[in-house]
Amino acid sequence: MASNTAPDDNEVAHDYGLVRVYKSGRVERPLVAPPAAAGLDPATGVESKDVQLGDYSARLYLPTAASTATDKFPVIVYVHGGGFVAESVASPNGHRFLNSLTAACPALAVSVEYRLAPEHPLPAAYEDCVAALTWVLSAADPWVAEHGDLGRVFVAGDSAGANACHHLVIQPGAVRLKGAVLIHPWFWGSEAVGEETRNPAWRAMGGRLWEFACPGSSGVDDARMNPMAPGAPGLETLACERVMVCVAEGDFLRWRGRAYAEAVAAARGGEGQGVELLETEGVGHVFHLFKPDCDKAKEMFDRIVAFVNAP
Repeated sequence: MASNTAPDDNEVAHDYGLVRVYKSGRVERPLVAPPAAAGLDPATGVESKDVQLGDYSARLYLPTAASTATDKFPVIVYVHGGGFVAESVASPNGHRFLNSLTAACPALAVSVEYRLAPEHPLPAAYEDCVAALTWVLSAADPWVAEHGDLGRVFVAGDSAGANACHHLVIQPGAVRLKGAVLIHPWFWGSEAVGEETRNPAWRAMGGRLWEFACPGSSGVDDARMNPMAPGAPGLETLACERVMVCVAEGDFLRWRGRAYAEAVAAARGGEGQGVELLETEGVGHVFHLFKPDCDKAKEMFDRIVAFVNAP
């Protein structure tokens, strides 16, 4: 006889740390901090606003220099991390980082509020990021139209956001951009690279969140998770002039990010062909968001600013 008892709302079906799903279907994101509102940032003078764009939204950042500048600013389309299952444009650490980056460059930044899995499995987030970049390039928003230099558009992101940035510049027909900044990119694969663990159980664990966020994928060698997998689009087709990849010594994704940078350089004809790799010792994944005032975070921040402002 079938039971009429409803699923226990406290019984966990999946727990990936960033997201917890109960058998009842309830979803929790236990590590997400209270949201930071858009508006004037007193520390930097940067003004931000949220724009609703259908299935997704964007938070735009305008530097205080916009009030007096005669030249337009580079545009940074930013994609936050969180495994495609957590975080948002209102995550306090990411919001603070973009206020600082907008002021330091100075630049006009657009942070993408994409849909999250499991409520909206991938490729929903990718689709939202593509739509957001297209929207930025259309200059439909008055801030972008008045202050954005569409000849100097960059995509940037951390962790899963860096993965999405790769997607933005590798997709067929992508508009060629000025550059891409991939901070601690979330890539993986069935075969180890560099000094990654060879332990099959640990390697399987490295792909479980991806397979949860993208249930229709072919696994960790899906080209969206492993850009160097057999059959993946050639890295020589990346639609950007320059690429910067940041990796951290204490991050288990370090070797994958380093291999990606080396593969892009090789596809472009060798070292020095518009590819910059920054390796930071003694720190872990997205350390700059949690310790923005430490010397190593400041060094990485300054390198990113220099990359955006390079000719």
